[in-house]
Amino acid sequence: MINMLIQEQLDMVVATRVDGEETAYRRGHRTGNRLLTALVTSIFGWAFTDMLSGYRVFSRRFVKSFPGLSRGFEVETELTIHALQLELPVKEAPTAYYSRPNGSASKLSTWHDGFRILWTVFKLYRAERPLQFFGLAGLLLASVSIVLAIPIFITYIQDGLVPRLPTAVLSSCLMLLGFLSVAVGLILDTVTRGRHETKLIAYHAFRAPGEQIRRS
Repeated sequence: MINMLIQEQLDMVVATRVDGEETAYRRGHRTGNRLLTALVTSIFGWAFTDMLSGYRVFSRRFVKSFPGLSRGFEVETELTIHALQLELPVKEAPTAYYSRPNGSASKLSTWHDGFRILWTVFKLYRAERPLQFFGLAGLLLASVSIVLAIPIFITYIQDGLVPRLPTAVLSSCLMLLGFLSVAVGLILDTVTRGRHETKLIAYHAFRAPGEQIRRS
């Protein structure tokens, strides 16, 4: 993995777990990994088939540009999304995965840690794709507002009255919230671009792996 990182000037190599034994990889963990990987792929783009693998090799410039805010099993998700956001050169290396030695136990809780990782994906989606996140929220609010307003407009055109005033007020408030949500997304998108630029400056402050060796 280190040789691959240096020779191909990559920033991260992830060991993709391949079953060395039939019972090594629990079915619940495998299913959760696939679902979470598919979710991240649909939001941030494809790069990995085993997003939750903790066996990784990094370049110096990757480490120096990575903020590292997570403390548990969510860190693999954060590492993956960091690489996807900055469009860093990464690669996977198939690695045999065997059962744990007798007397050892996994600290991973399928449901508890799975929901924590899912929550991390949600937070990173909100932080790294704010315009998309708040834009979709605004579109949903505006759609509900329009659905509520249509019967009111029909009644007003027919009778010249607004008999359901609370519904009309609710529809107006939802539409305002929709516009506010889109405005928040636009503002946060500008902030996010600034954070990305800061990460890229830290990233480009260091040479690519193997670059100095090739120059010499």
